Amino acid sequence: MTLSKNFLSHFGITLDLALEAREVVRGQLGEEIPGVVVDRETYDHAVVSTVKIVEKSAEEIMGKPQGNYITIEAPSLTDNNREVHQQIVQVLAEHLGRLFELPQESNVLIVGLGNRNATPDALGPQVVDQVLVTRHIFNYAPSEIREGMRPVSAIAPGVLGVTGIETAEIIKGIVENVKPELVIAIDSLASRSVERIATTIQIADTGIAPGSGVGNKRAGINQETMGVPVIAVGVPMVVHAALIASDAIERLFAQFKTNPQIYQAYQQDAVQGVLNDILAPFGGNLMVTPKEVDMLIHNTAKVIAGGLSAALHKGIDAEEYSTYLH
Repeated sequence: MTLSKNFLSHFGITLDLALEAREVVRGQLGEEIPGVVVDRETYDHAVVSTVKIVEKSAEEIMGKPQGNYITIEAPSLTDNNREVHQQIVQVLAEHLGRLFELPQESNVLIVGLGNRNATPDALGPQVVDQVLVTRHIFNYAPSEIREGMRPVSAIAPGVLGVTGIETAEIIKGIVENVKPELVIAIDSLASRSVERIATTIQIADTGIAPGSGVGNKRAGINQETMGVPVIAVGVPMVVHAALIASDAIERLFAQFKTNPQIYQAYQQDAVQGVLNDILAPFGGNLMVTPKEVDMLIHNTAKVIAGGLSAALHKGIDAEEYSTYLH
């Protein structure tokens, strides 16, 4: 069974990764999507795919706004290898830097989205804890400024259920006061594949809709709502249970493909009915994450923070970061 948009819609699943959305649509069409351009680059420990949605018609087909979506697939992210992680940091910094052109004195705001108390959703807050912030140095300790620094501030605003305030409202208020030229939002994502959990980084210049991947869509954080460009950086940390179950069923019946009667009996409607019954206690919305998610979040946050710092403060070596970390 090829995963269809109808299946995703039935379970209220949104594919956060543009690369996965393209895979689904392309699988249904049987050809490349008009108005979508894909480039690939290979590094020692990563494969980088850039999906460019360049036409309005493609935006509607993909279900994502026009723009650039850079996906860094790096299975070695889950390894405890500092040297490999540092190479991925450089790949992230390089591709992040391609999405903005700002004078060195430009003010940048980093926003760590998510719930600090829910580990799979804590990527954003943990990145904020480790990223190099410098706006206070420019304001209060200018003698400590190094060549290549820029004023960077960061905030982890929490989630609606904790604050009672829409995250977009909090960020908008900060933007109006701090007046950054760019906002970079960090968030945990949902994937359709368990293999992409904590191994894939997506960078997009289209902003972000917090919670969309887990069926809890909040107000968008993008240039339209914030008034300044917004770059989104995300890493999948959960997979919808319906997708895991569907893949398992498909692989099972693939074993019986030599028996046409059994294979033909495998219909998407029947699968959806079974999954409806299984997921009913959770309202059809059950997300799955690995048991070692604490370690995965910690390591991934460190890589993301390193990539952001390297991209924003090009004159500061990684060894110097600790001198300025709060």
